Amino acid sequence: MKNGFKDKLSERVFLALALSSISAIALITVFIVIQGAPIIGKVGLRDFIFGMTWAPSQGKFGIFPMIIGSLSVTLGAVVLGVPVGICGAVFLAEFAPAAVRNLFRPAIQLLAGIPSVVYGFWGLIFIVPFIRDNLGGPGLSILAGSIVLAIMILPTIITISEVQILALPRQYKEGALALGMTHWQAIYSVQLPAAKSGIVAAVVLGIGRAMGETMAVIMVLGNAPGIPTSILDPVRTLTTNIGIEMGYAAGDHRQALFATGIVLFVIIMILNITAQFITRKK
Repeated sequence: MKNGFKDKLSERVFLALALSSISAIALITVFIVIQGAPIIGKVGLRDFIFGMTWAPSQGKFGIFPMIIGSLSVTLGAVVLGVPVGICGAVFLAEFAPAAVRNLFRPAIQLLAGIPSVVYGFWGLIFIVPFIRDNLGGPGLSILAGSIVLAIMILPTIITISEVQILALPRQYKEGALALGMTHWQAIYSVQLPAAKSGIVAAVVLGIGRAMGETMAVIMVLGNAPGIPTSILDPVRTLTTNIGIEMGYAAGDHRQALFATGIVLFVIIMILNITAQFITRKK
């Protein structure tokens, strides 16, 4: 009787905690929608999303250049960061000696704890001048933002992917080796496909981190609200637009920034749903 009461109490407590998390997300979503929906209705969804001009003082609220900016910087971060992250996870899980693992794991966790403004300052001091001096352009660019974000998403991708690889049953690897595969063939043909769900989850979390980052990219992107033609061009992302202008925005301008948050929220949801669909399909 006593154990049954404890089980029911624990169940109610966990249910309440889960509902509180869901309620917090729902309240944030409702607040953003209430604040941002009026300007979308006033300007029009098509003109708001596909408009090419962002000039709040003139009543123009087109965010398409910033959508392109967000997607281009995030894509660059994924191209640079995901292969390095997965290779790092494989190295730590399968090849690294114990001493090396004990050294690298805390270092990777430390990367996750560094404030984003520090990454931005580092990129502004080192990455931006290097790009300007060696590749041309102003230095403040998509490439600079992609490099900084690629480094920032590495801890998430490496940690989750490594845990997923280590969680695989030993029989997978032993069976592959028994069939005559080399160590690398067993990893590539058996272990990585078996761990795909966790690796995809790590990549999605990394993309979400890159899409939602503000302070670091404000410092290295140049924040020019235009369509880029090269990875060396400056851009403005959805998050940097909100971070730069929310402090002095009012009226329709403020509502447009909340509406920008709605668009960002929808993009993240689409990415998560797509990743889940791909994982289940495979």
